[in-house]
Amino acid sequence: MRAGAPTAEQSTAAIVVIGNEVLSAKVVDANGPWLLRELRELGVDVRRVETVPDEVPLIVESVQRACASAAHVFTSGGIGPTHDDVTIAALAQAFNRRIVNDARSLSLLEKKFAGKLNPALRRLAEIPEGAQLEWHEQAMFPVITLEQVVILPGVPALFQAGFTQIRERFRAAPIHSRAVYLSLGESRIAEHLDAAVAAFPDVSIGSYPRFDDADHRVKVTFDGRVAAHVAAACNLFVTRLPPGGVVRED
Repeated sequence: MRAGAPTAEQSTAAIVVIGNEVLSAKVVDANGPWLLRELRELGVDVRRVETVPDEVPLIVESVQRACASAAHVFTSGGIGPTHDDVTIAALAQAFNRRIVNDARSLSLLEKKFAGKLNPALRRLAEIPEGAQLEWHEQAMFPVITLEQVVILPGVPALFQAGFTQIRERFRAAPIHSRAVYLSLGESRIAEHLDAAVAAFPDVSIGSYPRFDDADHRVKVTFDGRVAAHVAAACNLFVTRLPPGGVVRED
């Protein structure tokens, strides 16, 4: 159960993970979960996460959906010299841009691969026209930004290094959280959740049941930008519960 929607002033993000290897379970995606934690810590509300194959039309559709739903979009994967590295081509198509060679990238590649810069390696210098590149000290790849989209490589070490260089520009008002662990099932608490949702529409409320040997049956979370509202929503919910219903709070 989820309730509460972000206002227009809040920072929002969407993530597009690109790669056949993820969808075929050959590789377990590490970038999406890592970035979700980073954005949460920065106070960014993630609105969408999609995983798509290395196919230009599907990447274009996903990026366009992401751009329509969030202020910032991050792509992971599909950057490189091989046939399945099609993210640059897809982003160029999504924004109706030509693909051009970045002069600095090409110069660095020529120095690094002196006399051995074949057509595959030259692809590493290709960017959508109008994209912004940021090189950082000791970085193997630049951070590429096109409109609201940040294009990052799929290798986790490179993905994390690239985002870490720019992470502070996305910092927003913090998201305040409270959690209540209950001995009651969801059917026993639904009406009390409804009351808290109605009273505090700016607080996002989540209900998560457990069916294992944990010490609680349901975890209820309260998240919002205004700490007083989060606390008040949590308190309203707790005071409506029958005695003994709360296992613990944090």
